[in-house]
Amino acid sequence: MKKTRNSRRWTAIVLALTLAAIGLAIYVVRSIDQAPRTDDAYVYADTINVAPEVNGRIVDLPVADNQRVKKGDLLFRIDPQPFEETLAKAEASLKALDSEIKLTQRSVDAQKFAAAAAQANVEHAKAAAEQAGDTLARLEPLLTKGFVSAERIDQARTAKRSAQSQLSAALLDARRAEASVSGVDALVARREVAKSEIALARLNLSYTEVRAPGDGIVLNLKTSVGQFAAAGHPVFTLASSSRWYVVANFRETDLAGIKAGRQAQVYLLGDTSKRYSGTVESIGYGVFPDDGGSEVAGLPRVPRSINWVRVAQRFPVRILIEQPDAAFRIGASAVAMLNAK
Repeated sequence: MKKTRNSRRWTAIVLALTLAAIGLAIYVVRSIDQAPRTDDAYVYADTINVAPEVNGRIVDLPVADNQRVKKGDLLFRIDPQPFEETLAKAEASLKALDSEIKLTQRSVDAQKFAAAAAQANVEHAKAAAEQAGDTLARLEPLLTKGFVSAERIDQARTAKRSAQSQLSAALLDARRAEASVSGVDALVARREVAKSEIALARLNLSYTEVRAPGDGIVLNLKTSVGQFAAAGHPVFTLASSSRWYVVANFRETDLAGIKAGRQAQVYLLGDTSKRYSGTVESIGYGVFPDDGGSEVAGLPRVPRSINWVRVAQRFPVRILIEQPDAAFRIGASAVAMLNAK
């Protein structure tokens, strides 16, 4: 009897423990479903490749690797002398062109004056020709009546021809004088080109000073003063010190409940005692397939942890950290937990 009672008691205990384990398992599963978590997460920051806009030798490098800088701080300086000389040459060309324009304008003014004088001569010649013609017209009827001599008529005809010749010469001189007025339009157009060259020279000179576009941290600085820098080729990397985020790779089975704007908690493996609040900024819409499928250049690669059984693919979820501190380093391992709905 006693043995049977003990057996029932142990059975009840085992049953209770089993039910408790099942309940705990259900709770854990529901908790995971409600608040997904992953330790496949890493710290990132916005980065830019710092490259000069012009070619030249570095003459000043006031920053060091891993140094924090503020927006507007000088990062490095390219030798400005060649660009200063180019600017001086462009300014000198503009000055010389302005002098040429002044001299040419004086010549143009003289040409216009000569053209005006020639036109006045034309008017005078026209008047003289008209007068000579009128005189001949009045005298010719008087010849038949004997009031004037034939010699006087000949003189009038000669005067008319002379006046007409002078008019023709005056017209020709006027056309020549008008054609010789060249103007300064071509020189003014060249002046605009010269001004553009000065503006470009000044812009290139300003490019010799490379300054921080924002607060950040200098990374991967491996050059020094005297090194030749090529336009468009990075000298080092600048990571933003104000905008940090964690890229957490969640299983595709968790993505249905993850939306932009959802709150999250993050901690770094370097200090698991401190929690950081964050907000889901975006969810990845593509990863590089490891086991077949078409390759798409530029997609992130998220390896699966087990290769002998088909497991859920992981997709990157970008979590923006609200108040990052000095503990954040690009590439640091992290754990991300989404807050329960």
